[in-house]
Amino acid sequence: MLRKKRIIFCSRTVGLTFLSICLSHSLWAASLAPVQSPRAMVVSAQHLATKVGVEILKRGGNSVDAAVAVAYALAVVYPAAGNLGGGGFMTIKLSGGIETFLDFREAAPLASTVNMYLNAEGQVIKDLSTRGHLAVGVPGTVSGLEYARKKYGSMTRKDLLAPGIALAEKGFVLQSGDVSMLEVATEDFKKDSDASTIFLKGKKPFQVGERLVQKQLASTLKRIQQKGEFDFYQGQTAQLISKASLSGGGLITLEDLAAYQTREFKPIECNYRGYRILSAPPPSSGGVIICEILKILEPYPLKEWGYHSAQSLHFQIEAIRRGYVDRNTLLGDPGFHVNPIAEILSPERIEKLRNDIKPMTATPSNQLLPPRFVNEGENTTHFSIVDQSGNAVSMTYTLNDWFGARVMAKGTGILLNNEMDDFTVKLGEVNHYQLLQGRVNQIQASKRPLSSMSPTIVLKDGRVAMVLGTPGGSRIITAVLQTLINTIDYDMNIQEAVDAPRYHHQWVPDVVFAEEYAISADTQDKLREWGYTIKPSRLANHLAAIMVGGSRLSEIKPNSSALFGANDPRRNTGLALGY
Repeated sequence: MLRKKRIIFCSRTVGLTFLSICLSHSLWAASLAPVQSPRAMVVSAQHLATKVGVEILKRGGNSVDAAVAVAYALAVVYPAAGNLGGGGFMTIKLSGGIETFLDFREAAPLASTVNMYLNAEGQVIKDLSTRGHLAVGVPGTVSGLEYARKKYGSMTRKDLLAPGIALAEKGFVLQSGDVSMLEVATEDFKKDSDASTIFLKGKKPFQVGERLVQKQLASTLKRIQQKGEFDFYQGQTAQLISKASLSGGGLITLEDLAAYQTREFKPIECNYRGYRILSAPPPSSGGVIICEILKILEPYPLKEWGYHSAQSLHFQIEAIRRGYVDRNTLLGDPGFHVNPIAEILSPERIEKLRNDIKPMTATPSNQLLPPRFVNEGENTTHFSIVDQSGNAVSMTYTLNDWFGARVMAKGTGILLNNEMDDFTVKLGEVNHYQLLQGRVNQIQASKRPLSSMSPTIVLKDGRVAMVLGTPGGSRIITAVLQTLINTIDYDMNIQEAVDAPRYHHQWVPDVVFAEEYAISADTQDKLREWGYTIKPSRLANHLAAIMVGGSRLSEIKPNSSALFGANDPRRNTGLALGY
């Protein structure tokens, strides 16, 4: 495991020549070498789930098969974010040429209303959109996994659910990262009878070395194994979810569940310095805004300016700031809103945004207003997979907050999401992630809330070069963006790029949040002179990435199928493993 050291990160005068020295004094001390494998690679946030994916690949399954098996396994071994009771996105690139995106994001129940979380005076009722059954959107995960398996997979549902069932039924031994994760929700588990029985041991948290068994979840997985999505959306599990929701003050009915469907879209794509990037379209904002920021930055010589120099950070932050204005006000569910993607990414508008950035001067966020063509969780998990045939899957799915709404569907073992908080609960007020969002994302029946999830695949000359993504709520976009810049502009190897300390800005609040050592002391002083407010940031994301053909982009050999996996050390969980 990587070890923290007290360090001073690169000063702004350090160039690429000394990058390895800077990184050797980084947040995680010297980055370990990426995990190398000749045939296939899986990187996920939990070691047992990664091993499940590798075993599926060894048995001849493709990357989609492995993704389905990993997702079901994470629902057992990573219950804070792995799920049956949430939803997510999957970006797929198949070696035969198919490029596609699956949307199985949660949906607002049919009985939802725009002011459902406000009191009679129009004020937001504390915790109503984040805790309890009323915070729960209609789950999409099972629909999405079954859709992917049937259309793009090659193995049976029975085979792909078997590992997850075994982990739930027989249990698994908890390691320190698992225990730390469970301890976050101890007090909330005590309030839910099923959760208390499963995730606490005599009303106390589990300890390292103890075994977590989930019999109810095993039974639910067996029903899905036998009957597929029918069980979850119309059968016994559907009945249990609806009953739990209505008895707990929620809105999800059998009609809501039966109406849910996975949607398939074309990925958002753009080019950056010779690389083609495929990422998430709406209802995710991720792909559009990553492409917008990269387009603004492309003319700037970031490599020449130096890694995290004051000048480089200034232009990156200003591009990010402008991207988040659009993210928070222009984008929404394409089933309810015509997203102005062509306008957002048009060369004319990109040039206008770029010309608006003043050298050595921060733009106050309150001076950036939404464009005139406006119509007006943090705890997600991501995994990346490349199989022996070069097929790639980048998948992010979520309960939104750690353990979602902190309630279970009684009798199922399923933790439910609190995804309704990703809507604009009230115009002019921030959500759980301090995002100030617009009218486009207001609550409507059957609508899917705007997301930042950004499962991304990078291509070079038509071939997969990199697969990456991360959890982290509103910080997803900046974490993926910085990993792309680290590899493309600064030629870091994939593990160095994942390990490197990160910063974040999201328009509102007007603050640069920086991980320890992300910005050197003298660079912070310079940025403050230019008008920036900089505050410390927690270690939020768990980025999972794979590079194909070399450990860094400059070393990729066109005919090489060698795979290099990078597991983020920030959560003290996860595993990169191949064969």
